[in-house]
Amino acid sequence: MGQGEKTWRAYLSAERDPANNNSPTNARDRIGAGPWFNANGLMVGKDLTDLHERRGNPILLVDERGQPVPGAWPGSPRPNEHDVLTGSTAEGRVVAGKTCNDWTSESPDMRAQVGHVDGIGLGGNTSGTSGSWNSAHESRSCADTAPGGGAGRFYCFAAK
Repeated sequence: MGQGEKTWRAYLSAERDPANNNSPTNARDRIGAGPWFNANGLMVGKDLTDLHERRGNPILLVDERGQPVPGAWPGSPRPNEHDVLTGSTAEGRVVAGKTCNDWTSESPDMRAQVGHVDGIGLGGNTSGTSGSWNSAHESRSCADTAPGGGAGRFYCFAAK
């Protein structure tokens, strides 16, 4: 929305990426060098360092319509959907075994690494990994991302 002729890239790490000769691809390498802006025109990150130092934030990390993603913040609509699929570390690098078989599996025995779009964990915790927008914890499974706060969402960045 409002980004004109841009190339959009998903912020997803992969262990065997066909577009990269079946080698690993880190989410940070997919999205360009920045800067990036949300649907409301607010800067999400000026460069890769700035972006990966950021914490979750329901005002800044919004959906494609510019609306806050339901989370654990005060007054948030329900259900909580703050878990966002990334398969990445906080630095944006692939987490081996946490990409739902490179985003092709719905196995109940596999898990994905997720971030907290709102930066809030259990009991309102915003410190440590709970506040990470891209690497807060593992999902419960690849079969259903809803339990615990997921909705199968992922981040997209306009790269050009």
